[in-house]
Amino acid sequence: MMNIVVLDAYAANPGDLSWEKLRSLGSLSLYDRTAPNRVVERAADADVVLTNKVVLGSAVLRQLPRLKYVGVMATGYNVVDVGEAKRLGIIVTNVPAYSSDSVAQMVFAHLLNVSNRVDHYAEQNRKGKWAQAPDFCYTDTPLMELAGKTMGVVALGNIGKKVAQIALAFGMKVVAATGKSQEQLPDGIKKVDIDTLFASSDVVSLHCPLTEKTFHMVDNDRIALMKPSAVLINTARGPLVDERAVAQALNDNRLAAYCADVLETEPPQTDNALLLCERAFITPHVAWASLEARKRLLQVVTDNVEAFINGCPVNVVNT
Repeated sequence: MMNIVVLDAYAANPGDLSWEKLRSLGSLSLYDRTAPNRVVERAADADVVLTNKVVLGSAVLRQLPRLKYVGVMATGYNVVDVGEAKRLGIIVTNVPAYSSDSVAQMVFAHLLNVSNRVDHYAEQNRKGKWAQAPDFCYTDTPLMELAGKTMGVVALGNIGKKVAQIALAFGMKVVAATGKSQEQLPDGIKKVDIDTLFASSDVVSLHCPLTEKTFHMVDNDRIALMKPSAVLINTARGPLVDERAVAQALNDNRLAAYCADVLETEPPQTDNALLLCERAFITPHVAWASLEARKRLLQVVTDNVEAFINGCPVNVVNT
């Protein structure tokens, strides 16, 4: 019987979903959270380890001679040293596309919050501002219509494509920085280079993976290309953005708003400059975490483990 260890079960399943199908595949040990200094201890007898954000670097993997399989309970798999895993004969899998709809929805939740300020006005009403207004309406912020604006989508993977589709439905123009040719793009999306995208877009939404090339791709120089009225949205990876540069741009009125579901350090330090910016709208890495998306996540995680046990692994990322 396979020994299966889940190192950080809580985020994916805080108690509203079932682990029973996974439990049927072997001897299951569930840990809500695992500190770095306890990973080897907890995974020592595991044939299968499942992780969301617990890091499995080369030094850890080398101390787990029984380990045959690592299942990343997410799409991004940078928490695992996949090269070392391959050298050790350990299969690593991920869960692609499970949260595309939820993350795309969060992009527009952020954008609509900036353009229509729903939360702001609801709070103003709780304070009696509308009741005290001399007119039939009450406004104290600019409001923006999305139709006719340009949405720049950085990378057209599963999420990027959905964001582009929603933008088109709002009547926005869509440009994209992508490795695909223009002929491969859906109707209504124009391919441009990355600097043209930043310079021409009213809204820029990041959907690329984090690599050495994309680390701090949004820095002072790239922000300088942007319209001061532009909105920057990051639901991909925190380190794509130089947070100090973005905070300074917001404070200097060189950027209208920064909307993010991810930060460079998670959870953030309390002195993170973005947390003090009025026009930075930060959600705590929850775009992926709808009930529906987490159900899909656990189903695919379980299917991945079952396929591995049956000798035909799927969603392998270190072939």
